[in-house]
Amino acid sequence: MHELNVTESILEISLRHANQANAKRITNLYLVIGQLASIVDDSVQFYWDIISKETIAAGSELHFRRLPATLVCSECNHQYSPGNDGFSCPNCKSDRIKVISGEEFFMEAIDIET
Repeated sequence: MHELNVTESILEISLRHANQANAKRITNLYLVIGQLASIVDDSVQFYWDIISKETIAAGSELHFRRLPATLVCSECNHQYSPGNDGFSCPNCKSDRIKVISGEEFFMEAIDIET
């Protein structure tokens, strides 16, 4: 359900940027989502289709790009991507880890018609 709030924020930001550029229409939005971000693409798309109606973003396409997660072990300093075995360090098996990337969520670009 938090995807609704996220999608409302995306719409607000995209409309603000489009208005600043005197856009007549938003055609495409490019979103980057980290592997660990709890964002479901289909839910964002579902809410987008509903809330963007009656705006200059109506009918625009959302493009999703997923970024892989990168972790670093606090014990042995090994940097790795989590696998099917969980998040423990594959080198020393420690659970003391830090997330370096994979929690991102941002709008990378917006295409408009002027």
